[in-house]
Amino acid sequence: MAEHLSQSELDYPFKLLEYFNGFRVSKVIFSACELGVFDLLLKSQEPLSAQHVAQELSTSVDGMERLLDALVGIEILEVETKDGTERLKEIPLSTLYSSTDVANLYLAKGSGKSLHDMIIYQSQTVYPLWNNMVDAIREGKNQNEKTFGIPAEDIFQAIYRSEEEMLKFMGLMNSSWVLDGHDIVTAFNLSCFQNIVDLGGCTGALAREMAKAYPSSCVTVFDLPQVVETAQKHFCQENEAVVFQTGDFFSGEIPPADLYVLARIIHDWPEEKCLTLLKKIYDTCKPGGGVLLVEAMLFENRRGPVMAQIFSLNMLVQMEGRERPPSEYTHMLKESGFSNVQVCRTGKSYDAILAIR
Repeated sequence: MAEHLSQSELDYPFKLLEYFNGFRVSKVIFSACELGVFDLLLKSQEPLSAQHVAQELSTSVDGMERLLDALVGIEILEVETKDGTERLKEIPLSTLYSSTDVANLYLAKGSGKSLHDMIIYQSQTVYPLWNNMVDAIREGKNQNEKTFGIPAEDIFQAIYRSEEEMLKFMGLMNSSWVLDGHDIVTAFNLSCFQNIVDLGGCTGALAREMAKAYPSSCVTVFDLPQVVETAQKHFCQENEAVVFQTGDFFSGEIPPADLYVLARIIHDWPEEKCLTLLKKIYDTCKPGGGVLLVEAMLFENRRGPVMAQIFSLNMLVQMEGRERPPSEYTHMLKESGFSNVQVCRTGKSYDAILAIR
């Protein structure tokens, strides 16, 4: 791939220029979400002019017109003109913009599969952190203090530094499992586990997918008191299928279970702390019980997946951990006492590893 890329780029660096401008493309989508562009277009049910969108969202017409055109360019919006022709040096007054199915499904707030909360978190929390990526690489530690004024050691104090920030983070996690949850919980047949506890289960989105896939199992979300309180206030559903329980899986006891789920937990921490948690789970687990890890796994040959490699950089700039290949997760699980380690790559953002005591 690298050789192919370098050969094809010698005459003109199209791909490199695309990469250079990647942050600008992200900001186009982020800005449209923050302004409410996709919600307005979905609600209108008909194409709108830039003037109309600008008036409704209290922006300049010129700025909105440029934003809408950029969204058309990256194929997130559609555009049409009354006479169906393009004119030089002027934008037709009859230019109308409308949403694509992708925008309606993933970018508007109202959709059941909306990624709006994920985008807001990326824009308002992750993006500022990445401005300090050079320092993170030089220093080998997160940049929470430089970005938010929170000591580097207090990771979740930074994440939960206000109710607003906690809601953003929980919205991110909720979006992740609405999108990827079903593939994760069905990566293995988990029907033999009657009592399932999702440690650090946040809003309960993954636990709900688990409960839907295995209706005969009892599924519990175990998280910090303030997280559980916020989840029950903002994210609970009617006829809730999961139970919430408060606690701290590092400093306190963990409830008994046949299967423990650690979804995007292990990647937060260095190996020593991961082993402490895994050994604690092993000691609590009965023979035949298990642990399910959910992470974005790297390839063993270090050639991707690119998304997992980018996630690993994010762990550097924001947390204390890293993304890992299957061999490293397998090593930690076996070191903690687990055996019969199975790995499943979903082909999407997150993968699953099941191990049995």
